[in-house]
Amino acid sequence: MKALILVDLQNDFCNLGALAIKDGNEVISVANMLMDKFDLVVATQDWHPANHESFAAVHYFRRPGQVIDLHGLEQVLWTIHCVQETFGAEFVQELNIEKITKIFPKGMDKTVDSYSGFYDNGRRSSTGLHNYLQSQGVTEVYIMGLALDYCVKFTAKDAIRLGYKTNLVVDGCRAVNLEDGDGEKTVDFLKLLGVTVLESKDVLATELV
Repeated sequence: MKALILVDLQNDFCNLGALAIKDGNEVISVANMLMDKFDLVVATQDWHPANHESFAAVHYFRRPGQVIDLHGLEQVLWTIHCVQETFGAEFVQELNIEKITKIFPKGMDKTVDSYSGFYDNGRRSSTGLHNYLQSQGVTEVYIMGLALDYCVKFTAKDAIRLGYKTNLVVDGCRAVNLEDGDGEKTVDFLKLLGVTVLESKDVLATELV
């Protein structure tokens, strides 16, 4: 069984969002096209409490982009985004959510961030995604979404470490690029881990069985 994993296709990461990623909205059409190819589509969703400690505003004299030690883990500080029950945390309206089988919220513990769709950044707790994919007999995953150099990167990294054949749909991703070239470096890093890098046209042209 093959599954499509959509990573954080939420308002705050797209146009006019609190943490808008350049051209982030362009990946929504890719997601909608790909969903028709898969019997199983799952999505991750950043779902932060308003006082999440990854937010720069929670810390005195800190600003977004700075890196701190957060309870023993290196943490990039972000603008407030994807707060539970807010418009920014909702999926982009154009996304065909009817095709999504199950949604996995993450980042709910205020003391630790959760880039990966599988675990928090300290691997202290699981989102349940791995157990669910196993229960459905999934052996191969295709991953796309926002942002390439953070949540997509760590979701793909965990997927391959958990034993899934892992594919990155690169044109279905956009990067934050806190530093120039972070997106390209991420693709190279994932290739070294054994992730197969594809474009959506390659997936659409393939018979998935």
